[in-house]
Amino acid sequence: VSVTYCIMLLLGFCPLGDQLGTTPNIKDIVVGRCYNYMTLINPGTRYECEDIWTHFEDAVFRQPSCNVTVEDYRQMFHSMTQNQPCHRSLFWSKTRPLMHSYAAVMKHLWTLEDTLAGYMFNDLIWCRQQEDADFDFSACPEWSACPNHPVYSLWRQASQNFAEMACGNVTVLLNGSISNAFNRRSMFGTVELDSLDPQRVDYVNIQVVASLGGPQIEACGQGSVVDLIRILQTRGFLWTCTDNDQYIVSFLFKTVEWELGCCFV
Repeated sequence: VSVTYCIMLLLGFCPLGDQLGTTPNIKDIVVGRCYNYMTLINPGTRYECEDIWTHFEDAVFRQPSCNVTVEDYRQMFHSMTQNQPCHRSLFWSKTRPLMHSYAAVMKHLWTLEDTLAGYMFNDLIWCRQQEDADFDFSACPEWSACPNHPVYSLWRQASQNFAEMACGNVTVLLNGSISNAFNRRSMFGTVELDSLDPQRVDYVNIQVVASLGGPQIEACGQGSVVDLIRILQTRGFLWTCTDNDQYIVSFLFKTVEWELGCCFV
């Protein structure tokens, strides 16, 4: 699993090695993605890309790298608010490659990476220098060393915003070939699930998918998926749960080299 994948999964147990510093040319990438988003990805939207970058820089440089909080990014997110379509939100945990493949075909689905923030900062790394207010391109601190890692804090707020705006029917994609498919310590378990509003969400549709040939370790009626369903029930959500939906499975056979473990992260 690549380190950038681990960052996007946002599990605090995935360390960033000291050899990995801020992504080179990060400003050009971020600002360029912002303009690309307005022009090609979501035409009709209008944002001040340079202002967003300035707010981002201010957030990263305001505090030492291990103390950049969600609050530090507040102004940046305020400058990039957007409407989120109902009945399209797709949440996932430990199924990133599958999620991308599935969403590419089910084009009506809307993931975190389809939002402006998700698109702009996807797979990037950043931190400031210890002494100077500038990016450190040589080394960034490890996750385990940081109570408030600058990358984690941004994605935590982006994930919270994404979940708070979810409405109508939402989909949750889980990996049935591993134990603890629903991890309460994951970004979905700690942030997105807690930010879903039962007054806005009609149904939470859980899809548990195992890799070809198994093993089927968890399912709708067993393992941690049961814990997820219990939480949803306690909070007043209506829900459905499907194991190995035939449409998804047939899609995987056609589009993915589906061997054990190949498509789950």
